[in-house]
Amino acid sequence: MGSQVSKQIEKRKSIRTEKKTLSEMKSSGEVYPGADYHPSDRKNWMSELNPDKVVISKIVWPGTHDSATNKIGIPLITRPFAQCQSMSIYQQLVTGARVLDIRVQEDRRVCHGILLSYSVDVVIKDVKKFLSETHSEIIILEIRTEFGHEDPPEFDKYLEGELGEFLIHQDDHVFEKTIAQVLPKRVICVWKPRKSPQPKAGSPLWSAGYLKDNWINTDLPSTKFDGNLKHLSEQAPVSSRKYFYRVENTVTPVPDNPILCVKPVTGRIHGYARLFISQCFSKGYADKLQILSTDFIDEDFVDACAGLTHARIEGKA
Repeated sequence: MGSQVSKQIEKRKSIRTEKKTLSEMKSSGEVYPGADYHPSDRKNWMSELNPDKVVISKIVWPGTHDSATNKIGIPLITRPFAQCQSMSIYQQLVTGARVLDIRVQEDRRVCHGILLSYSVDVVIKDVKKFLSETHSEIIILEIRTEFGHEDPPEFDKYLEGELGEFLIHQDDHVFEKTIAQVLPKRVICVWKPRKSPQPKAGSPLWSAGYLKDNWINTDLPSTKFDGNLKHLSEQAPVSSRKYFYRVENTVTPVPDNPILCVKPVTGRIHGYARLFISQCFSKGYADKLQILSTDFIDEDFVDACAGLTHARIEGKA
């Protein structure tokens, strides 16, 4: 018992120390090219940047982590332990999110671990509604079979049937194209089954190797922040790689801490997206940043990514 109490005391000290580290770094400034840019219409922020000029590889994509968890589990009982977003998929897209992280199980229901939510049909419906209301916004839709679950049967055919008219086919040349050059196709759908065959070259769907990340399972904010910088530093610049690389600006509950609800834990790092971008510039990694993802996405997070994208398009970054 005493050792457990001692461990918790040390853990709390570590959390306080790491939160202070990030706070002190933030006080020194979050300046980077495009930091003062704010889209006038976040629902159409890519359109505002001119689709003829925006190269796919140069976009800094604002993404959401565990995107379809707004109604996960049972309200006030299990939901706080698994909910990573409070907005629906449609609301996230309207706010400016352009990368969605969807986890499914064998019955085509969205899940986070063992907790279930609505059918993936709800996700597809929201995506199609957003696409019908916009003209030049590109979405990366990642759908994976959640760990511990089986692949939904014939799920690739389901995705192709539902999104076929919008799907940008798997092709390395897409990274070099502008938004205007891929239109009217508007969805890069990455399907990551656990056991079923991966989508092949030229398929309407993209295989797992086209969307990479390095997940760091920690609830310590500075540990995650520094780890994200380290892994990003090991990537090739966006101009020379043929895959998307995601950085998760999140920390998550771990079993050795009594605080197991997502929101208060991820709040330890949530406000440091702009700091991360500015640190990428100071350390020389800015040309490697591509997807930046978060829990509980908000407008400022979108603006941080859209601003850097604007600076790249204008030749200022």
